[in-house]
Amino acid sequence: MRPFRTLAIALLAVSCTCLAAAQTIQINRENKTIAISTTDEATAIADIAAITIGFEIFKPDADSAAAEAGKLSHAIMDALHKAGVDDKSIESKTQDVHRNTNFDDKENAAQRAQRQYRAEQSWEFSVAPKDASAVLQLAMASGANTSGAIDWRLTDRKELQARAAGTALVKARAVAAQMAEGLHVKLGALIFASNELPDAKIYFKRPLGGLAEFNRIELAAKLSTPPPPPPLEIRPQTIREEATVYAVFAIE
Repeated sequence: MRPFRTLAIALLAVSCTCLAAAQTIQINRENKTIAISTTDEATAIADIAAITIGFEIFKPDADSAAAEAGKLSHAIMDALHKAGVDDKSIESKTQDVHRNTNFDDKENAAQRAQRQYRAEQSWEFSVAPKDASAVLQLAMASGANTSGAIDWRLTDRKELQARAAGTALVKARAVAAQMAEGLHVKLGALIFASNELPDAKIYFKRPLGGLAEFNRIELAAKLSTPPPPPPLEIRPQTIREEATVYAVFAIE
């Protein structure tokens, strides 16, 4: 009867492996262990809004394009600094002055003559999500005319990864306990565990001062004439982090 018992144990292991989604299960009767690989996730609401904003202008020559770009650049920076945006929250992305080769077919010769050179500059501002709409509106009022997508981030993404690994480990123990019950053995202690962090971009913790708290009075004064349109309705995204845990449990 012993060969049939061994076969039954093997079939049960295969059956449970098929039923457990995103799980790999191994049973070693000689070493008296159950090894399980499980995947789970943790979520958190983003607490940083990284906004790309800038300007694009056209001028008849390179000198006037560079001069106008300089004025706009300082105007936008001055407005944001006065509103409370810290330099630690600002990163330059692009700046360029070059000859324009992309004209609209409907433009006549005179119009094209005024658009011979193109100047552009852009920055990334990292602010609290509640200030994302305000910083966009203020930048546009100060001369910015281009805006990119908001990159939602977490101050400490490693903590979210750790939570994902923790929930995966809890899941691994639950599956191991179910396996042990099916094999009529007792689940013992966890004797080994490792986690594989996902291939994700890590955003290191910024100083607390880097998340700008805006001077609401200054912002209201900037936008009081004419009355500003309703701000954009911007909601922070949910950040998801997935982790895989390989755990080995003893069986008795």
